[in-house]
Amino acid sequence: MRAQIAEHYDRVIATDTSKEQLDLAQKHPKVKYALTPPVLTDEELCSIVGEEGSVDLVTVAMAVHWFDLETFYSQVKRVLRKPGGVIAVWGYLNPSVSPAVDALYEDFFESTVPYWNPKIKYLFDGYRALPFPFEPVLENGEGRQGNPMETAEMQRQVSLDEYLGLFKSWSAVTTAREKGVELLTEKVLRMFREAWGDENKIYTCKYQVYLLAGTAPRT
Repeated sequence: MRAQIAEHYDRVIATDTSKEQLDLAQKHPKVKYALTPPVLTDEELCSIVGEEGSVDLVTVAMAVHWFDLETFYSQVKRVLRKPGGVIAVWGYLNPSVSPAVDALYEDFFESTVPYWNPKIKYLFDGYRALPFPFEPVLENGEGRQGNPMETAEMQRQVSLDEYLGLFKSWSAVTTAREKGVELLTEKVLRMFREAWGDENKIYTCKYQVYLLAGTAPRT
């Protein structure tokens, strides 16, 4: 996604609080990667991402529900260009591969529910309850607070290892393990492999995407 955005802008600054995640990021000549730990002051953050009123677009994929929203939104309103600067946040749910794999996914997902951080409810609700204090950019009001845009299905080609890697990255799986509960047992992994069929088979994985987009209120 960062590379796609870079095709439309002169400069893109991609941030994360995790150095490990940044080390894994795809390199692009227009993209600068920056570590932004939560302890940064507003002034320090502006020195990295841009001065007040200088940013055309802020995007967050699959992460805004974890943020300190009050602090984050204040920072966004400070750096967005006025008028015209846009913030867009989105998340996706329910990866669909095949009837057999999807049925296992539903059962596995239910086993993770007790171990999620409560903030995940924003994502599981399709961002309908996510606070989003920005002016809508679409005339029909879609994408504003309480009315996320449900976009067409996002699709990507995935291997068995990539699909299982999705679960391994879930914080709920890690939290359960820290509590002495292994959710991704050998039995569960074996069932997914059997439902997948040929382990070299590549499936088209479809997700439902939910998006909010807006501009900073004029003051």
